Amino acid sequence: MTGLLAWLVPLALGMGLVGLLAFLWSMKSGQLEDLDGAAERVLHQANDAPLPATERHRKTEVEEIRERKWE
Repeated sequence: MTGLLAWLVPLALGMGLVGLLAFLWSMKSGQLEDLDGAAERVLHQANDAPLPATERHRKTEVEEIRERKWE
């Protein structure tokens, strides 16, 4: 039991350190600066138009596989 804890405690501490370093890197590089910007830009796009009829009714590869599965 002691041998197992000798491996698990340093492993858990190392994983925590890696997570902390990843968080600090994301803060330093600006990854968390503008969380709502992309969501707001999607709502305010001026060139938003419906797809042409040919693209609306085109089946995706996943839909074709599902249909073949049930035939």
